[in-house]
Amino acid sequence: MRHLFVLAAAVGITTAAFAEDKPAVVELAGMKSAAPAEWKEEKPSNEMRLTQFKLPKAEGDKDDAELVVFYFKMGSGSIEQNLKRQEAKFELPEGKKKEDAIKVEKSKVGGLEATYQDITGTFLSKFPPFAPNAKIVKKEEHRQIYVLFEDKDGGQYYITVLGGAKTVEKHKKSFDAFLKNFK
Repeated sequence: MRHLFVLAAAVGITTAAFAEDKPAVVELAGMKSAAPAEWKEEKPSNEMRLTQFKLPKAEGDKDDAELVVFYFKMGSGSIEQNLKRQEAKFELPEGKKKEDAIKVEKSKVGGLEATYQDITGTFLSKFPPFAPNAKIVKKEEHRQIYVLFEDKDGGQYYITVLGGAKTVEKHKKSFDAFLKNFK
């Protein structure tokens, strides 16, 4: 656990001490933004995660959504490789074209250029995620927003919001504001 805090300090992420009454402040690439109060900060479930939040479910969805921030100092491939890895986690809705189910656009996290991918379809949940023989559980009507950007040293940040489509839509506006508010 100690090395997780060292890693977090090394890459520049700080959060409020899991306080119930104060929104967490997240620091990425030397910029800070307060998370919306309704997002519940959680202890990261593994060492690859810098921080994670539970986003309360919307009416009609079975589960809460999850927001996770990852950082790789040496990166983990090109933008295109990362986008393709995310696409592979989904089956497109029957009868929908790829361009209707997957949107990619340029964006910003604070003042840094970012790529913003929005996917809707059946999520192919695997644990562990990249194990070739992991059992796949299909979760229909799911959505993922995936944002990636680099810091000044070439390290890559990945921010993912994943959950039921209604829940992700419920939090999309506050998520977009969270990204924009990094200063």
